[in-house]
Amino acid sequence: MTDTQELSALADQHLPPDVAARWKSLLQPAVQFDWAAGSDPVAAQLGGDPELPVGHAWPEWDGHGPLTFIAAFECAGLRVPGLPLPEDGRLLFFYFDGQVEGAAVGALSPGTQGGARVLYLPPGSPVEARQAPAPIKPYPRQMLRAGAVTTAPEPDSARIAAAFGDRAARGTGHPLDADAFTEAVYEELSVSVCHQVGGFPLSVQWPVEYEAAAAAGELPGAAERPEYAEADRWLLLAQIDSDDASSMMWGESGTLYWLVQEPDLAARRFDRAVFTWQCA
Repeated sequence: MTDTQELSALADQHLPPDVAARWKSLLQPAVQFDWAAGSDPVAAQLGGDPELPVGHAWPEWDGHGPLTFIAAFECAGLRVPGLPLPEDGRLLFFYFDGQVEGAAVGALSPGTQGGARVLYLPPGSPVEARQAPAPIKPYPRQMLRAGAVTTAPEPDSARIAAAFGDRAARGTGHPLDADAFTEAVYEELSVSVCHQVGGFPLSVQWPVEYEAAAAAGELPGAAERPEYAEADRWLLLAQIDSDDASSMMWGESGTLYWLVQEPDLAARRFDRAVFTWQCA
């Protein structure tokens, strides 16, 4: 796991002082997860069967079938400064993973946002353990602990473009055109399996914020919300990596992403989160 001091040292080593200071100002905290063992406080459940509100229908994608339960996060264990997550309760994530049919879901497949869902269970909600409806088979359950980390924006991300200008438009004159710096930062940030809440995502292909901005056109009322098209406004709600321990493999070593904008997160409008995924 990475901290601010390590990333700041790399910036100071490789970049001019003014550029390093501006880059360091973009760093964001996040929470990442590892196996819980012994007396570790459990902050997340990956796979297994969820607890749902009493009487709540199992999430489905209309016309396609039931979604698969992916993860549940205990909000009390998700303290991310600057990210207005609920202080208590639980966030549940569901995804149409192809067990019923092979329909593609994601930002690059218009009309498919119904194939992913986020549910918020406020504290004190009456819940009951639920088994997935046939033919869905749950992933093996894995209990996770949380740890604080520091994350950096990806070189071609909308946040870097807003702060330093578009790398493609600037050609070789971009302030962050320092291969040794980029390689050192992302070697520092890389982990074998990365489940994360908050901070900057680790995209598999291109920055996922651009996909979120494209997918947001499907949200109700999106035509009246021009800010949905602004890629640098999207926040990472959750990132679920491929994980052998839970038999989760998203394409070829891919990752699932849910992103949301700050006003919707603060208002608990999890129905306005958008989903995308990428693989190698």
